[in-house]
Amino acid sequence: MAIEKKYYSIGEVAEQFDVAPSLIRFWESQFDMIRPKKNKNGVRQYTRGDIEKLQTIYHLVKEKGYTLQGAKELLRSKPQVENKIEMINSLKKVKAFLEDLQKSLDKD
Repeated sequence: MAIEKKYYSIGEVAEQFDVAPSLIRFWESQFDMIRPKKNKNGVRQYTRGDIEKLQTIYHLVKEKGYTLQGAKELLRSKPQVENKIEMINSLKKVKAFLEDLQKSLDKD
């Protein structure tokens, strides 16, 4: 079992989404829901919860094509959107696991 980190740097978060760190900082300025801790040097420290919120924004803006304003309005009017995106992510993981399992079974 892998041990999960408590905090992630902006570089690590940006890498997870394959975007520039500047985009993460921009989204942080646009969405009140993203408030990473900052250490004494002002370095952002993102938690798993912050990353999940960024995943929601990424999904709406990059995958679904919402404008920033449209994403903000949707999140404000429909807070359950985050839960749906979490479910989608879980299903993607299950799908990837099943595809890997099928590949390993096909080899036999």
